[in-house]
Amino acid sequence: MAIKVVHQRTIRPENKEELGTLLAKLRTAAVSQPGYLSGETLVALDNQDSHLVISTWQTLQEWRAWENNPERRVLIAMIDKLLVEPATVRVFIDASASLSWQSLAEDP
Repeated sequence: MAIKVVHQRTIRPENKEELGTLLAKLRTAAVSQPGYLSGETLVALDNQDSHLVISTWQTLQEWRAWENNPERRVLIAMIDKLLVEPATVRVFIDASASLSWQSLAEDP
């Protein structure tokens, strides 16, 4: 079952260009990962410092493998230094999914 991973970040205004570069590198690396389906980056209309990144993965396990990938960890550490506060990351599934969301939430 496909999942969506939502990253919410607030960037320091002076770091917008660097963030764009790092997010592009992260997306390029993610595209080659097993289970990656799609991704998009959104900027809030009322606050250009607020960014939302949504990626879609075939399974939670494939997302977890990418989440723990050393290349990703290096890029995320660089991105984190550009933020006002720590990013929030949440995993979502379609509410009409027939599988129990609780069993997915408990997956290591």
